[in-house]
Amino acid sequence: MRLKVAASSTEGSVLSSPSKSYTHRAMTLALLAEGESLLRRPLLGEDTLATLDAVKAFGGKVAGDETLRITGGTLRCPDNVIDTRNSGTTIRLMAGVASLLPCATVLTGDESVRRRPMQPLIDALGMMGVRCESTRGNGLAPLIVKGPNLGNRTEIRGDVSSQFISSLLISSALKEVDTEIVLTAPLKSRPYVDITREMMSRFGASCHPTKKGFMVQGGQRYRPQDYTVPGDFSSAAFPLAAGALTGKVTVRNLDPKDAQGDRAFLDVLRALGAKVEWNGDSLTCAAAELNATDIDLGDAPDLFPMTAVMCAYAKGESRIFNAAHVRLKESDRIAATVTFLRDMGADVEEREDGCVVRGGRSLHGATVNAFNDHRILMAAAVAALKAGGETIISDGDCHRISYPGFVSDMRSLGARMEMIP
Repeated sequence: MRLKVAASSTEGSVLSSPSKSYTHRAMTLALLAEGESLLRRPLLGEDTLATLDAVKAFGGKVAGDETLRITGGTLRCPDNVIDTRNSGTTIRLMAGVASLLPCATVLTGDESVRRRPMQPLIDALGMMGVRCESTRGNGLAPLIVKGPNLGNRTEIRGDVSSQFISSLLISSALKEVDTEIVLTAPLKSRPYVDITREMMSRFGASCHPTKKGFMVQGGQRYRPQDYTVPGDFSSAAFPLAAGALTGKVTVRNLDPKDAQGDRAFLDVLRALGAKVEWNGDSLTCAAAELNATDIDLGDAPDLFPMTAVMCAYAKGESRIFNAAHVRLKESDRIAATVTFLRDMGADVEEREDGCVVRGGRSLHGATVNAFNDHRILMAAAVAALKAGGETIISDGDCHRISYPGFVSDMRSLGARMEMIP
């Protein structure tokens, strides 16, 4: 299926989509907690459903729909290969879980996941006595992971993926020994690790930052929780951007004090000149004249495609930088974003860690390759709302990975979007 988008204005209000980051972590911690956890309003997108299937494979009992009941605390060796599908978060968090078991677990995913780097985590687990191997010997999935993890110290780069650090933190709390995690390169996407630490604390365990990285006390236990997943700033960026470009949009059920790094999109909107206003837990963004600015996305890489679109519509030259790690996502998001913006008539220059956008041009409809990347699809769809003519985007249903309600939400705001063969 493809997504067809025509120029249109947006106005109205939508309920925020539940957070993907919090849902992944809540499901994983509920698996490790001793007893029954209630997860209210979880995101049931393709990525988080992959994590839920992995939870079941490791022995978690799952019931319910809008509220999930997950009974955990007794890990078992999976009966089969764990397929994490398109979810890099799932394969990385579950590699940590697998390292706690004395049996061999095989973890794989779709073509995209099998291209994403795993060597730093392979090496870090190996330093703690875990057999962790790439079946193809190239540092990529499929992986074989066999514990138990008995090591008390490891080293890992912090600038490839914060998910590696989250995996080590979550799993290390259940070991009998304390674990020192030394970062050999600066930590990028720190807010995602902050979310992990927050969720570990909520489920009854702790870890502490050190000068070199993190220390996790051994012998801890996770306790089951009754937890409501908050709204997702990553997903809210798309309707908010639509409001900034074409009208006025409110997204409800967002926490102004949330730790999510993608809350930084509000700073991006304000810096470009959009009108942004909080009213309790509702956030409204309205159109205004946009002007260029420089934007550091080191801690919020998922915002890159949508930020580049906003800059394309802002007058003047903008520079988006410190985002090289987004090349290692579902697609090379820098190259994919630059390509579709150029195809729509924007003046964009690709850089190793981002791009330079000379904005203010009128954009036009185009045929866009989303590379089966949900954030490329949604960013291109929002760009098309203000572009002349129609835009046809490939892989039109891949938004279901992180924001299943994207098309219906946008249509409820007045966007002219439809799925076509």
